[in-house]
Amino acid sequence: MIPNELKERLKKELESVLEKEVRILVFTQETECAFCKEARNLAEEVASLSSKIKLEVYDFVKDAEKARKYGIDKVPAIAIFGGREYGVRFYGVPFGYEFKPFLEALISASRDSTKLSEESKSKLRLVDQPVHIQVFVTPTCPYCPAATGLSHQFAIESDFIRSDMVEVTEFPHLAQKYAVMGVPKVVINDKIEFVGALPEEHFLEHVLLAIRPPRSSDSCKDSFA
Repeated sequence: MIPNELKERLKKELESVLEKEVRILVFTQETECAFCKEARNLAEEVASLSSKIKLEVYDFVKDAEKARKYGIDKVPAIAIFGGREYGVRFYGVPFGYEFKPFLEALISASRDSTKLSEESKSKLRLVDQPVHIQVFVTPTCPYCPAATGLSHQFAIESDFIRSDMVEVTEFPHLAQKYAVMGVPKVVINDKIEFVGALPEEHFLEHVLLAIRPPRSSDSCKDSFA
């Protein structure tokens, strides 16, 4: 899936930027999964680029306990692990424009660090309850990688944040459920959502808003809605 000339360039790049061992976990299944083969092939090709990238392939049905352990609820799914479990997920094939945030997630996991500002990192350390970010994308959207990349960096910086890239053409039922009319669409804890690639500080404000206790005035509005 990756052109040979790009493979050679990526080998050199990964050799210089990867620090510690990083793991790619692929969850697939033999039937009723149109894109599982492509997801596995892509992961295998990326893993072949560096001895520091380890690949593990699991069957969603046969390895159901492993899937439950890591919160994998659909396939194809790819999880990125570094020194710990970061909550970084790719549901669907991270190809096209989404290949860049896939590589960036591998690099950040191997370094156990991100390029977020110190102010953002400080705010993320204050997150003390579960946050689930879903970033709905298509592989042809040039603005989607920015949203995916920031979401995954938030997850790497915080043990409480889980970040899912969801490729909408592979999961049309989710596109319908969340009324995805444009991408990138970001849904946080099923209560906060926005469309577009926001700057880091604005994206983070939406994350913090999702866990902020409702004000009494908000409760009153809900009661009389």
